[in-house]
Amino acid sequence: MREGEFRDPSGCAISGVIDRSGRRMSGACMIDSIATMHDRSNGLGGGFAGYGIYPEFKDYYAFHLFYDDVISKKKTEDFIQRHFDIAFQSAIPTRETKGIGDAPILFRYFVLPDARKLESRELDEEEYVVRCVNRINTEIRGAFVFSCGKNMGIFKAVGYPEDVGRFYRLDEYEGYAWTCHGRYPTNTPGWWGGAHPFGLLDYSIVHNGEISSYDANRRYIEMFGYKCNLQTDTEVITYIVDYLRRKQKLTLQEVAKVIAASFWSTIERKPAEERAQEELLRKMFPSLLITGPFSIIFGYTGGLMALNDRLKLRSMVVAERGDRAYIASEECAIRVIEPEPDYVRAPRGGEPVIFELYGGVG
Repeated sequence: MREGEFRDPSGCAISGVIDRSGRRMSGACMIDSIATMHDRSNGLGGGFAGYGIYPEFKDYYAFHLFYDDVISKKKTEDFIQRHFDIAFQSAIPTRETKGIGDAPILFRYFVLPDARKLESRELDEEEYVVRCVNRINTEIRGAFVFSCGKNMGIFKAVGYPEDVGRFYRLDEYEGYAWTCHGRYPTNTPGWWGGAHPFGLLDYSIVHNGEISSYDANRRYIEMFGYKCNLQTDTEVITYIVDYLRRKQKLTLQEVAKVIAASFWSTIERKPAEERAQEELLRKMFPSLLITGPFSIIFGYTGGLMALNDRLKLRSMVVAERGDRAYIASEECAIRVIEPEPDYVRAPRGGEPVIFELYGGVG
């Protein structure tokens, strides 16, 4: 085969859309978007995150779980009943889809923390949920909570992403924001828990790239109670963002300046106030600098953030049209759902691009 006749995709595919007016759109749009980048995946993982998809249970934490067997399901449900009040539970709806096989038991629970246990532990509600989720994922063999936010949900599997979307019947859901991922694992195995997005509370991450700083990042973040055991480097990004946002109360712009920090030589040339801030952040969180090529979409209640590594070693473009904003690895993934955007541009390395609902929290 001659040079130029073969397309060598640069890793995984990511895409996202948000309607900043809060109008909800079908998950079918993300299936169409990610399908244009089919060649960037290899069938070892695909997934989606939708925000605003559970309006009838918007004040409850929506737990999505994988179970290996009925024994792990029974143990987990006993645990959930002891620690939470359950408003509703059901199997996660799916349809038979070619290319998706060997599915675990898929279940969802809409819950609130048990008020007496919450008070006795002297924890805020989110920390209580995180600790309970960590206990399920580390102590109950064969059970895995892969989504636990309010009015949002993650759906993932082994397979091509467009097949995963059809499997989970995402065309029947509506949300004000969606992200999706097509996986092409290079160093880690393909399994249902290792597919993207990765989530904690309402945070979700889809990632294209390879983290060369993984061991340093993991060692540091595990000092604060996080457990990285999902056989993928992307998991650590989710915990870093949670630590910086929820525990350290950093802004999204500050989070970007930690994980995609400028080179010292670049910081030295910046205006005094900006230079002082970036120097402080680099000195405070040196072990949370993420090195290696990456592009990520960070989803949260009310918004999406796009971010490249500081050298921009992975492709990513953003676009807008009216109330809607788009992020994708390739322009084609945007134009298939919005043929005439107002603009399309490629953000600079380390530049956070943030799109939020006009009214703030969704």
